[in-house]
Amino acid sequence: GETPLATSGYYYQDSWRPLGGVPMRQFNKASAITQCLTNKLVYMYGDSTLRQWFKYLLTKVQKPGPFMAVDVTHNILLNYRFHGLPLRIMPVMINELRYIANELDGLTGGPNTVVTLGIWAHFSTFPVEVYIQRIRHIRKAVVRLLDRSPEIVVVVRTANPQALNEVESLFKSDWVTLQQDIVLRAMFKGINVMWVDAWQMCLAHREPHDVHPPMSLHFDG
Repeated sequence: GETPLATSGYYYQDSWRPLGGVPMRQFNKASAITQCLTNKLVYMYGDSTLRQWFKYLLTKVQKPGPFMAVDVTHNILLNYRFHGLPLRIMPVMINELRYIANELDGLTGGPNTVVTLGIWAHFSTFPVEVYIQRIRHIRKAVVRLLDRSPEIVVVVRTANPQALNEVESLFKSDWVTLQQDIVLRAMFKGINVMWVDAWQMCLAHREPHDVHPPMSLHFDG
């Protein structure tokens, strides 16, 4: 049967308010963000829509870098890695491509470790079976990670609708992306992960759709 996509929240004064009794903290100042990240190890794996988060957080730490950022004063480590093949970007060194499942298996974990996952955009030109296979491997790695470190926080970013011109519409569409979104939610159902519902957030906002949502859509907490 079909998997319904129920409304997960709404915007009030440009701030996302999730439904279902989920608490939402506001981080309106850089100091509040720094305080939240103090003593945290944050590992970010995914495509450029997740790299947006990394690039934003780079402005909040002392020593930013292309794949790693460090704030020695507050003991913060941010680490970003693009997912492995397939990809549709400019040429990249093969040693910079890391399969997410392998990276997760290399993490020790712990109560101060946060993992964020965002993988969808580069799979939209492939059969959904390719996406299912990749997410299955990532799911197994997440389960193994949570088994050895139940205190770890794992956050999954969903796909989002995007602007499609005449050329792009020939080989991808939001309908295909929606199928990926349904697969992603079904795969991680019943696992202790947190969600950032980018699909619903973009649908609910007045900004036009974009593969890289503008800053005004970014959640506050």
